[in-house]
Amino acid sequence: MEDRINDLISEEIHEECGVFGVYNMVGEDVADSIYYGLFALQHRGQESCGIAVSDTLGPKGRVSSMKGMGLVNEVFTPEGLETLRGDIGVGHVRYSTAGASNIANTQPLVLNYVKGTLALAHNGNIINAPELRRELEYTGAIFQTTIDSEVIAYHIARERLKTANVEGAVRNAMMKIKGSYSLIVMSPRKLIGARDPFGFRPLCIGKKENMYILASESCALDAVNATFIRDVLPGEIVTITKEGILSDTSMCQPKMAKCIFEYIYFARPDSKIDKISVYNSRIMAGRILAQEHPVEADLVVGVPDSGNAAAMGFAMETGIPYGMAFVKNSYVGRTFIKPKQAIRESSVRIKLNVLTEAVKGKRVVMIDDSMVRGTTCARIVGMLKAAGATEVHVRISSPPFLYPCYFGTDVPSDDQLIAHNNTVEQICKIIDADSLGYLSVNRLSELIDGDLGYCDACFSGHYPIEPPTEDIRGEYEL
Repeated sequence: MEDRINDLISEEIHEECGVFGVYNMVGEDVADSIYYGLFALQHRGQESCGIAVSDTLGPKGRVSSMKGMGLVNEVFTPEGLETLRGDIGVGHVRYSTAGASNIANTQPLVLNYVKGTLALAHNGNIINAPELRRELEYTGAIFQTTIDSEVIAYHIARERLKTANVEGAVRNAMMKIKGSYSLIVMSPRKLIGARDPFGFRPLCIGKKENMYILASESCALDAVNATFIRDVLPGEIVTITKEGILSDTSMCQPKMAKCIFEYIYFARPDSKIDKISVYNSRIMAGRILAQEHPVEADLVVGVPDSGNAAAMGFAMETGIPYGMAFVKNSYVGRTFIKPKQAIRESSVRIKLNVLTEAVKGKRVVMIDDSMVRGTTCARIVGMLKAAGATEVHVRISSPPFLYPCYFGTDVPSDDQLIAHNNTVEQICKIIDADSLGYLSVNRLSELIDGDLGYCDACFSGHYPIEPPTEDIRGEYEL
């Protein structure tokens, strides 16, 4: 089995998926647009991807799909996209936080049932999926995957037998499932988007000429030259038909819990989520770090890519020059050959290398977005010192990870988190930094203009929904 590059040379936190759907009102093919949208969402998942399309003017129930393991440009070829003919479609990029890593778990899921067809793409984690799965199995359901998204699809299909339309079936299914989800559902004549009532994961609406678009992030709208219309509200169901957009807000609620880590790390900096600029959030994180943990230094650098904007914010606040200390290998793909044990400790150099001329003889402030196990951070600190940095002061633009996440982020169990069993001073010694500072939990709201409707459970332990009592990661094989 191939080993993920990030398992070997970094300790990056991953978000589960990205979703992208298109409905072209004048019958033109949409596969190319979905391809470019998924390309812009590649940062949300590099494990697998897929596209499913249908022709609203053709026979009901005919869905063409293409899925595979790998990056978007590895799975799809011009010849392959040419076979995906249809004016409505949905696409998906995946990184598994629940369910095994194999071709069967690749999305979109396509279901054929008595009412026709459904194609579904899901971003998030359903925390009561094991319970719902068992209920379905005892009533005869046969599962083809190990992912919670199939549980959602089954419930929508079953509820469709009781409702007048597919959007009603989505609403009824939402009443049963608990957890985080941004969904795009394609039926033969409709494209439906839905966001969980807490709004954990983002979803937005765009338009380009005769096309309506649903996407995880606004940067994907930019990729197809579409105009951003608005975010889907937490709890909202939007239905796109030939007549336009219909909105159902019956599942909306006052309490929200948008994932704060979208702004710190997951989303691309050129995206806006719920009207907040991701780039501005990261600049603010750097400014707050400078206020909370000032230090005398000669240079501020970011660990690419998500640490760069926070480093700029730190430099703006302190007046210390901002510079580039790392060269990143942009051609490191989803997987690579596992290094032998003798060289694994230095394998981070495959991804990053230090510019000796930039750091030699200087006191360096190194900004990174997070620290999970501490191993990668220690190696990067060591690389800076080996290149001649006289001091390395580490600043992390998020609070310490203390608790696991159950809502679509692969924060591991607490026994694997360096901050769970170590003080900041102890961690500083472990990574061999000259000083260490984290962003304070109580200042996270400043990243999103004082909005208090966010989830910071991985930092605070305050879960907006009661955590599951059993494993929901689904790492079993069929």
